[in-house]
Amino acid sequence: MLFRRRSLDGIRAGEITLAFRRWDRPRAKAGGRQRTVVGELAIDSVERVPRSAITAADAARAGHSSLKQLMAELDARGDAPIWRIELHWAGEDARRELRARASLSDAEVAELRARLARFDAASRHGPWTRQTLELIAARPETRAEDIAASIDREKLPFKRDVRKLKELGLTESLLIGYRLSPRGQALLERL
Repeated sequence: MLFRRRSLDGIRAGEITLAFRRWDRPRAKAGGRQRTVVGELAIDSVERVPRSAITAADAARAGHSSLKQLMAELDARGDAPIWRIELHWAGEDARRELRARASLSDAEVAELRARLARFDAASRHGPWTRQTLELIAARPETRAEDIAASIDREKLPFKRDVRKLKELGLTESLLIGYRLSPRGQALLERL
């Protein structure tokens, strides 16, 4: 689910606890989590609702000034079924702290090397982890498309691979491109 920054700030502050979406099928599930720029969101429930069941109180909980405003936004998004999502801010993104940890023990380095080796072994296009870390280190703030093209890869599969590194706290996404986190820099120096 995509959220405007204003909505994310409201969710973090506890002022927004509902979202409404038009989807052909649910795109979130109860018990799930979503990482955002303000931290993690927890999805408490997802249910399909008729338009007539949405109240002014629901609109306010979703951060809208009126039911009319919410309905106009939903109507602008087509005629797919409406889904009501209850959610709350669940805390900071744990990767943020992980990324900042540049002091790696030998055991952590061994574990990260093993994870990278598994990624490389499972890859259809051959080993990629070290090369990707090196490219990001050499070309921070460079569009993913440009880095991918420099090694004859398509943008979307390349971005999926970078997300795997991000999950390990090795890279950070920027407005444009990526950079190695302190943890990623420390690991690259020890590879």
